[in-house]
Amino acid sequence: MKKDDCIFCKIISGEIPSSKIYEDDDVLAFLDISQVTQGHALVVCKEHYDSFLTTPKKVMHKVMDVAQRIGQADMIMLGARGVNILTNIGKNAGQSVFHFHVHVIPRYAGDDLIIEMKENRDLEKLNLPAIAEEIKKGL
Repeated sequence: MKKDDCIFCKIISGEIPSSKIYEDDDVLAFLDISQVTQGHALVVCKEHYDSFLTTPKKVMHKVMDVAQRIGQADMIMLGARGVNILTNIGKNAGQSVFHFHVHVIPRYAGDDLIIEMKENRDLEKLNLPAIAEEIKKGL
């Protein structure tokens, strides 16, 4: 299934060029055109799914396997001191291309990239057991 307006589908089909670093029947990995650090890669499934949450487990596992391998290569070949592996789901979480993809971002000493999760300062106002119960109902 290809979405005609999807930039990643166009990259997968070869309509838009990319700097490929891995490809098989199900997965393509290429360097992000907007490098946040040297070696920042995107790992995408070749079949179009909107996000991590809508991708079949078998496909998601293949994408994550490739992301892991790229992260390992970043540490060995590029001298990265760490790696962020992440996916954004939904506009509010920063997803800008609605085709499941994983960012593999090598981290270097002094790279000044900030990816932070802020602590909820009003934690005492949250009813964590009630929140956990709501989530469990959806599982």
